[in-house]
Amino acid sequence: MNSLFDIQRRLLPDLLDVMQKRYLILQYINVMQPVGRRSLAISLGLTERVLRSEVEFLKGQSLLYFTSLGMSLTEEGKALLERLDSIMRGITGIDKLERQLEAQLGIQKVIIVNGDSDQSPWVKHELGRACAISMKERLHDENIIAVTGGSTMAAVAEMLTLDFGKNDLLFVPARGGLGEDVQNQANTICAKMAAQTGAKHRVLYVPDQVSREIYQSFIKEPFIHEVLDLIKSASMVLHGIGDAITMAERRKTSAEDLEIIRKKKAVGEAFGYYFDETGEIVHKVPTIGLQLGDLPGVDSVLAVAGGFSKAKAIRAYMKQAPASTILITDEGAAKQLIQG
Repeated sequence: MNSLFDIQRRLLPDLLDVMQKRYLILQYINVMQPVGRRSLAISLGLTERVLRSEVEFLKGQSLLYFTSLGMSLTEEGKALLERLDSIMRGITGIDKLERQLEAQLGIQKVIIVNGDSDQSPWVKHELGRACAISMKERLHDENIIAVTGGSTMAAVAEMLTLDFGKNDLLFVPARGGLGEDVQNQANTICAKMAAQTGAKHRVLYVPDQVSREIYQSFIKEPFIHEVLDLIKSASMVLHGIGDAITMAERRKTSAEDLEIIRKKKAVGEAFGYYFDETGEIVHKVPTIGLQLGDLPGVDSVLAVAGGFSKAKAIRAYMKQAPASTILITDEGAAKQLIQG
């Protein structure tokens, strides 16, 4: 199959360009359906004239249909897109890039989706879809899934479906999160994941960052202690990786701590730990919930982060990540990571 594509690339380069363009159109519609033509043209950087020609062709092939709300994929379109996924990964070299990054980062697996979520917000939905697929492959009969907050985790929640409920699932927040945007709090995301899968969830109504005195007081509370025990027993962890300064400001970090983070040149953050470009921990805020040292004991650790701008943060965190980590990222971050 690869030799055939090599021949086509030499003799009919335009054919592969057209194939890739139509693949991206189907991929975007699948994530955002129903979607209007103008929105689709803007998101893919195509003129409406070019897009009109392409979608009419795809409609003629019975791959999509139109309603008053916009375009959606037919069942035949969804099936073709699923078959195209593995083919396009080979054509674009994504599968090779995944293997290179696995060796470079020293982790179990890297999964790369098309695009750059910095440039195309819809790519974040693809990150969510890839994470959902990876989760399903790793579920046991009984599962406690600890989840951090953030917009990427919210995108993962949107992609979960009721067929996950075939397994016994309990979603728990990996850490406290009061004070953040409510839609991106771990408690909210756990509730959404439970609703999407018909599963159960628990909440942890405590601040993300607390003083050492308050921390000691909180963990003595029976309800909080019970939830913390569940978190520590998680069989799967889903988490994002943040830009250090962005995360510190979002969590309303004190001016004193923010100055430390800046002075020590932190570039990445996860679980309340701040890392510089060498991967050294340069600052840690007291947080209630999962700690970095807990991760090696977890069966499946899925880190989800994408976008060209996240590459430094991802690289820094991966120097501390357990070898069992599965990184789900996009081309924007992956191509920057491979450059070292």
